[in-house]
Amino acid sequence: MIRVGLTGGIGSGKSTAVAIFKALDIPVFDSDSEAKKFLFEDSVKVELLTYFGEKIFTEGEVNRKALAAIVFTDKKALTFLNGLIHPLVRQAINDWFLSHQNYSYTVLEAAVLFEYGFYKQVDKIIVVKAPMNERIRRVMNRDGISQEDVLYRMNNQLLEEELVKRSDYILDNAEHDLLLPQILNIHQELS
Repeated sequence: MIRVGLTGGIGSGKSTAVAIFKALDIPVFDSDSEAKKFLFEDSVKVELLTYFGEKIFTEGEVNRKALAAIVFTDKKALTFLNGLIHPLVRQAINDWFLSHQNYSYTVLEAAVLFEYGFYKQVDKIIVVKAPMNERIRRVMNRDGISQEDVLYRMNNQLLEEELVKRSDYILDNAEHDLLLPQILNIHQELS
């Protein structure tokens, strides 16, 4: 089995690429969704309560919007959160790969593939890229946040040029580019 990492900056179109791979019956591990699940574990909630206090909790559960408002404006808080969650995600990735060995390839989707070492768990890397202005517009529309907030989040990720340098495949997802034919070419090569 070939383990493929899929990454790209915020708003690049990773979710669209993931949907296409899933439509092709390729298993995809969504690291962001898996990371969010850990926020419901009691041991994680205790650590978060100790560090952030009750301001990030609503009725005993982590309020992800309140948590995001803090960590996307405080690098120390983001480092703490990532240090807590990412080792758990890394283990979940290992377990997932082991349970999907009968496929010709699988896809690990991770916005922070390089930043937190998840790239070491894959054999090939795909990056989804799009022009900065389109990415900003997409995220503002999707998340209902300001341009300033989008730019702050972007500054916590590797530059797109760096992602492209480190990748085996590049998916161009500008407004008029079609992802499907690009993904079908990669799919044929990996199958």
